[in-house]
Amino acid sequence: MWVLPLLGYLGVIVGFSFLTLAIASGLYYLSELVEEHTVLARRLLTRLIYGVVLIQILLSVVDRFPLSLSLLSIGSHLVYASNLRRFPIVKLSDPLFVLSCVLVGLNHWLWFRHFSRPLPTSRAGTNWRNPYQVDVDDMPTFTEVASYFGLCVWLVPFSLFVSLSAGDNILPSMGSEYATGEHVSTAGFANNALSSEGKSKNKGMAKALVDGTRDWVRENGELMGFWKGDHSKRF
Repeated sequence: MWVLPLLGYLGVIVGFSFLTLAIASGLYYLSELVEEHTVLARRLLTRLIYGVVLIQILLSVVDRFPLSLSLLSIGSHLVYASNLRRFPIVKLSDPLFVLSCVLVGLNHWLWFRHFSRPLPTSRAGTNWRNPYQVDVDDMPTFTEVASYFGLCVWLVPFSLFVSLSAGDNILPSMGSEYATGEHVSTAGFANNALSSEGKSKNKGMAKALVDGTRDWVRENGELMGFWKGDHSKRF
């Protein structure tokens, strides 16, 4: 068979493209919602962090998860919560934000290594694994492991990524000195607001990523001759 395998590869490419567009559209829509409801978003993020911390405690006490990894995860979520002190503005060079990015990767690597630990062999020749369970029958399934990663490892960092606005993408305003590093007077703010009419005050990091990727694809497509740019804006 020649045509069917080629058709299968084409289907994978098309499906992956549609999935990427769906994720980008979802990120863009969520960023729009957060910009319109910042107070509600901060409240939900705070409760989400406390809920994940409570789940980690229950997993450590009831299911006997490793204490060291559980404490690392709890401490990581407390660091994530510190990024909400000036929500939704975040300075990309803020040590707490940089530490949060490092903790996301560290938690993923350590928990992945924990769950993928090979099964040792007992004297009777049967496989067993008991790093945190009492009985081999309590081994977590793929669905349980994937749910743990999705809810307890990735959910809060992903929500922060969608909700927070990078300091480089905001206009000077009252209280934005933290993000820009400059002192802005009310007169300067009025002039900037008039000269930047039509611009939003802030832009979520996910929204900025989608916009940047879209602009990059459009510009490179024009250079490579895939489509013609709209030159009417130049006149």
